[in-house]
Amino acid sequence: MDEEAVVCYCGLCCLDCHGHTQKIPDLAKDLRKELRNVHYDKFAKTISELPFGGAFKNYQECYDALGLMMKFRCTKGCRNGGGPPFCKIRKCCQDKGYQGCWECEIYETCENHDFLRANHGEAHKKNLALLKKNGIKNFVHGKRYW
Repeated sequence: MDEEAVVCYCGLCCLDCHGHTQKIPDLAKDLRKELRNVHYDKFAKTISELPFGGAFKNYQECYDALGLMMKFRCTKGCRNGGGPPFCKIRKCCQDKGYQGCWECEIYETCENHDFLRANHGEAHKKNLALLKKNGIKNFVHGKRYW
């Protein structure tokens, strides 16, 4: 395994990402297939008309969301053209010649990380501290936060 390739500039690790592992997309694909096999759309329509089945009126939205989940796959990682194309962190590190933010003096207060908080809280900052202290190899094979 190329350890550097799975460590994102921001401190997250591809090995922990559902897009990279493809577990969620695969499960979504399998569930959609099974829903079609058993004609669940017909069941949902019928049950949605009963007093306790109102939530099934949104069945198509659920099915469509599973379709989007199926498409969320990332085989490249951010170092090889994967990840969000708008990532300011990647651009910043590449412009400065850094392996990752852990090499930067201001990573703890950098505003480029703000968009990560909604999904990852402070996981990336904890990971950056681990990367700075232990290096990439130990990080990949050790405890990581997501």
